[in-house]
Amino acid sequence: GRPKNLTKRAAILKAAQVLFLRLGYEGCSMDAIAQEAGVSKLTVYNHFTDKEKLFCAAIKAQCDTQLAEFFVTLTVHPPLHLRPTLLALAHSFQRLVNSPESIALHRLIISHATTNPELSHLFYEITALRITHKMEELLRSIDRTKQLHIPHPRQAAEHFFALLKGARHLQLLIG
Repeated sequence: GRPKNLTKRAAILKAAQVLFLRLGYEGCSMDAIAQEAGVSKLTVYNHFTDKEKLFCAAIKAQCDTQLAEFFVTLTVHPPLHLRPTLLALAHSFQRLVNSPESIALHRLIISHATTNPELSHLFYEITALRITHKMEELLRSIDRTKQLHIPHPRQAAEHFFALLKGARHLQLLIG
């Protein structure tokens, strides 16, 4: 068939992101997404065969959008000034995970964790796992340059982010 219109696809994804976060999975219909995107319901189904596939694609797109700024901050080259670099990463991570969009997304994923474990797994892979891998790469490069001794970079990366989330993140999640 004809190639899909990428502009319409982007409009559908944006509409789905907005509506799923605002209304939740059950409260959102393909009709509402089509209307919000300014396309027909048939166009939505042509791009995404069902609501679950659209939901997964919207969550991935939302995560990619939110992580883009963070990944700009997270460089894999050994930084010249270690302390300011780590502080910048910490502030960037806190802005990311504590943003209203991120909190809404976390709540949405958690609400579907038992009914859609595949989505929870996808969310984990495209958020926490990607961030941890990037930080692990950075910590390995810092260790290689002897700026810090980091015998377990993966564990150090996990601890770095766990310390940053802390109690404040849970407070935001539970309102």
